[in-house]
Order: sequence, then C-alpha cells, then structure tokens
Amino acid sequence: MNRCKWCNLNNPKYIDYHDYEWCKPNFDDQYLFEMLILESFQAGLSWECVLNKRENFKNALDHFDINKISNYDDKKIEELLKNQGIIRNKLKIKASINNSKIFKNIQKEYGTFHNYLKSFTKDTILYETGKTTNDLSDQLSKDLQKRGMRFVGSTIIYSYLQAIGVIYSHEEDCFMYKNESSR
Repeated sequence: MNRCKWCNLNNPKYIDYHDYEWCKPNFDDQYLFEMLILESFQAGLSWECVLNKRENFKNALDHFDINKISNYDDKKIEELLKNQGIIRNKLKIKASINNSKIFKNIQKEYGTFHNYLKSFTKDTILYETGKTTNDLSDQLSKDLQKRGMRFVGSTIIYSYLQAIGVIYSHEEDCFMYKNESSR
C-alpha cells in the first residue's frame, strides 16, 4: 500500500497519523487547540519529532486544557523546561501560553475557533499537493500574528490546515489520494 512519501514507514505513530488523522476534517475546538499548540512546537523541526512526543506533551500540558495552559506561571514554565519528554524551547512554551489566551479570545469573539476559521475557509476543503503555503495560510497567519500569536507563520499554519482537514494533500500515488473531482 503506497503512502505519501513523507510518511516514515518505520514509525507506527506516523503511519497511524497519516492513515487515520492527517487531512481528515476535525473541527472540534479542543482538537483545533491541541493541533495549533503542537504545530507551533514544530517550527524549525520535523512533524515526526513533535508527533513522537505528542503523548508527553499531552501529559505535560494538562491534556491540552486551554484554561490551565492560559494560566501557567513561571513555576510551570520552569517545570516544562526540565521535562525531557517534550520540546524544551522557552520561547515556544511561552508562546503556547500566550496563544492559548488569544485562542480563548477568538472563541469569545466568534463563538468557536472553528467559526473563526470558517471566516477564512468559507467552510470548504482545498485539494492541493506539493505546497507549503498558499493564500489561505498567508491570510490566516497574518491575522493570528496581528492578534498577537507567535510561531504561527504561513508554513506552520499551512501544516495546521492540513492536519485539521481544511487542506487535503495526500499525494497522487498515495492510497488516500482524492482530488476535488473524486470526493
């Protein structure tokens, strides 16, 4: 069975992620938050690195409880910096706290984070491969940065949109491949 070229066939976590999660629409705000946090930790690293630490992140970040994360203090930051199971980058840890507060503000403004995303996506799925950014990721990234989020550049947001199923990017020789005309 052929999979996308990026999928490491020696890593069962990566295979499961590719087959059962990546590019599948999931617009539950809890999931949207988790993936935004994880994607922001990816900056400058591989997704496989983050994925391999996902369970550790889940435990270290209180199961991605947005209310807890948005209230993390210096003591919690120091605890996270000592946790060898996660990516111990102080700027990214602080950004996750900051971004959680902004995520909550967006939820208040739009009712849900998904409603906010729909204001950009018009509730459609894009079918494209071979890209790392597009107009949508540029616009969303720019707006999130304007609101004060960090580690949300266009490439990270493009990956995020793929992860949550807004952009469907399985490669043509992958068994999961679909295009707009075949959906």
